[in-house]
Amino acid sequence: MPPSLPVVLRLKPVISTTHPTLHLHHRRTLPTFTWNNILRRPPSPHSPLSVYSLMRRHLVPPDFHTFPFLLSSLSLSPSLPFPSDIHAQAFLLNLSTHPHTQTSLIHAYSSRGDFDCARRVFEEARKYRCVLDLASWNAVVSGCLKVGLLAYARKAFDEMPERNVRSWSCMIHGYVRLGEHKEALGLFRRMQVEESWVMPNEFTLSGVLAACGKLGALEHGKWVQEYIDRCGMEVDVVLGTCLIDMYSKCGCIDRALSVFRTLKGVKDVTVWTAMISGLAMHGLGNESFTLFSEMCKCGVKPNAVTILGVLCGCVHGGLVTEGEELFGKMKEVYGLDPMIQHYGCLIDLYARAGSIDKAWDVVRSMPMEPDVLIWGALLSGARTHGDRQTCETALRRIIELDPSNSAAYVLLSNLYAKMGRWVDVRSVRDLMEARGVSKVPGCSLVELNGVLHEFFVGDDTHPESREIFMMLDEIMLKLKKEGYVGNTNEVLLDLDEEGKEVALSLHSEKLAIAFCFLKTTPGTPIRIIKNLRICADCHVAMKMISKVYEREIVVRDCNRFHHFHGGVCSCKDFW
Repeated sequence: MPPSLPVVLRLKPVISTTHPTLHLHHRRTLPTFTWNNILRRPPSPHSPLSVYSLMRRHLVPPDFHTFPFLLSSLSLSPSLPFPSDIHAQAFLLNLSTHPHTQTSLIHAYSSRGDFDCARRVFEEARKYRCVLDLASWNAVVSGCLKVGLLAYARKAFDEMPERNVRSWSCMIHGYVRLGEHKEALGLFRRMQVEESWVMPNEFTLSGVLAACGKLGALEHGKWVQEYIDRCGMEVDVVLGTCLIDMYSKCGCIDRALSVFRTLKGVKDVTVWTAMISGLAMHGLGNESFTLFSEMCKCGVKPNAVTILGVLCGCVHGGLVTEGEELFGKMKEVYGLDPMIQHYGCLIDLYARAGSIDKAWDVVRSMPMEPDVLIWGALLSGARTHGDRQTCETALRRIIELDPSNSAAYVLLSNLYAKMGRWVDVRSVRDLMEARGVSKVPGCSLVELNGVLHEFFVGDDTHPESREIFMMLDEIMLKLKKEGYVGNTNEVLLDLDEEGKEVALSLHSEKLAIAFCFLKTTPGTPIRIIKNLRICADCHVAMKMISKVYEREIVVRDCNRFHHFHGGVCSCKDFW
């Protein structure tokens, strides 16, 4: 029940008495069902509310059909009163607990974005054992997911007396939106097993593809495309964009390009942007720039996200001149005001190229306050080029803006240690401990035979940990014979050198590699999804493994893709 109850709705009667349906000598004798019909389809230009106002003025009592008709009008026009006003009227007339009214109230509140009230009406309806229709259940599940009430939405979903494709699709998309991607795929599998008669539609599959992309679940993504082909679904702009995004994020940029080139119909800006961003993510800066030029020649106007994708391509490809020119054209040529993300790319572009002074100039000239993204971009280049003063400034600002950012504390502590400022090292560690900040563990995910396997740094919880560690020892021993020397510069500096080498060998991507060596035949490509930026030591190790063992290794870290083949990386050691 809304907190504003009871409130009496005050409406002015605005219906003309000259309308034939509501002529003065008829109005006093019209029964309730006639007024309800008029409410359902009010004579133009009158609104349902004005009809209801006139109905009450002439003391005609509403029934359980009146408020559903009235409430249905609220979703059609945002200028009409909020549902709580109508709810108050229903409450005062003892009609608020009728099933028809409660179903309509759930829809009305949901359509206006008041999911808390929709949920409370839903709970009241269940308390009175009202039979709610499927649309009401779906509205509650969808609404709760929109405001982040995942546990409540899942509980309601599990208790639904029946489900349709919308029910499953809303829940899958809700999981994806709230970052629960493995749960989204698990729910999709459950949908196929438990309710195989419910056929997934384009909306369902777009959510599944988004989850596949986030997890790097390539086999799942391929199955979805095969399912689309088997069912004869048209790969329209929406599904095409989802497939391009999924294949790009799973490391198969060639498949993404194939989908893009074979997509029928007119490609809109979202399709072009997905492909441009995919190329940029793989470090193919020149290719993303070329595709951007092709898009413009086709008469498709870029949006802010398109420009951001091209700028990212420039950053990963080291295309400073091209990035400068594109940023300069945003306002003048494309009519787009640069957002903070665009400034971040320009700063990153300069900083990585060693132009730290130019990067600082951009920071100072920005029309908005720098955020964590900006300081992070400055930090990345400053670390690469050894500008310790800029590193310290950037890290301190990151900690101010994001006190829970564990990586910033660790990097600042290590920076002070390299400078011999041991008092500051202790101060940073104490601050980290006082705030309860713990280091985010590295995590790597691989998919084998349709099953996702997750590894954390130093993880010994896997059922085959013993075999994995033995294989890893064998791999590292072979690399050392080929000249590998561990890079311990970025390891926590309170460990001795031997401890640092052990810590390096237990990084999550190395454990994932060892597991894949155990489970796949020689020559099989390996794809790894990592939650953090790949460290310099693992980068060197991956290059050597790809050469020594003749394996193609694809690693997606939090910044970009790295394709290791024959001892070299696609990033050209620029990441």
